[in-house]
Amino acid sequence: MSLAPENSGKKAGNYFSGFSGFFRLRRASADFARQALDIVYPSSCPICFSAVQQDGFLCTDCWSKTPFIERPFCERSGVPFAHDLGDGLVSPDVIANPPVWTRARAVARYENGPARQLVHRLKYGDRLELARNMGRWMARAGTDVLPGAHLLAPIPLHRRRLFSRRFNQAAALAEAVSRVCGVPADPLALARVKPTAPQVGLTRAQRADNVQGAFRVPDEARPRIVGRRVVLIDDVMTSGATANACARALLRAGADQVDLLVFARVVTS
Repeated sequence: MSLAPENSGKKAGNYFSGFSGFFRLRRASADFARQALDIVYPSSCPICFSAVQQDGFLCTDCWSKTPFIERPFCERSGVPFAHDLGDGLVSPDVIANPPVWTRARAVARYENGPARQLVHRLKYGDRLELARNMGRWMARAGTDVLPGAHLLAPIPLHRRRLFSRRFNQAAALAEAVSRVCGVPADPLALARVKPTAPQVGLTRAQRADNVQGAFRVPDEARPRIVGRRVVLIDDVMTSGATANACARALLRAGADQVDLLVFARVVTS
C-alpha cells in the first residue's frame, strides 16, 4: 500500500506533463527557427561549418576525426582497451574503484576533437538542435543498456544553474534518446537538492565529496523508480563521481539497477 497522498500521483503526472510540454515547445520553437534559417542558409557541419546534406550532421572530415568508442572496451565502465583481451573483461580502475552504477556506455572520447566541440556548443552555445543527432548516436552506443530499461533519468542541474543556463543539456539528450529507443525520459526522477562547486580541477576524492548528498529522488517520483531499471543520461562523464551520487540516490529509492549512458567520456591512459 502506498503511503503517498491519494492525489500525489495525479499532481506529479500533471507537473511532469507540464515540464515535458514546455520542453517540447522549446524544442519545436528551435526546430522552426532552424528550418527558417535553412531556407536562407544551406545546411552546414556543426563543427567546421562546411556544407552537408542535412543540418546537424557531421561532414566526412569531422566524422573521420571523431574518436568513437567501440569494442574492445571494459564491460562495466565502457573505457576502450588498446587490444582485444577477450569478452567480459573489466578495467583495473573498475576493480580498484567499483562504480555504483552497473554499466556505462559512451559515444566518443571527450579529450579532443569534434565530440568535445559538440558538447560545448550544445551546453554553452544554446545549440539545442544538436541534441537530436547526439541522442541518435547515444541510442546506438547504448544498445547494451537500453533494452529492458524502464526509464531514462537525466542528471539534473540545480535550479540556480538551470535558471542561468535556461535548459538542461542532459534532459535534451534524454528526450532525443527516448525518441529513438522508446524508453520514456523522466526529467523529474532526480532532483539536485544542493548547489555544488564546479568539478573541474578537483581530484577523484574531492569530486566525490563535492557531490555527496547533492541528489535525491523526490517522494512523488519514488513509485516510478521502485523495482525499475533506470538509465542515467548525461553529456560527459569524467571521474564518474556525479553518476555515482545519482545512482546511489536511485538505488536507495528502490531502483533495481542503474546504468549510465553519456555522449562523451574522459579516457585517461
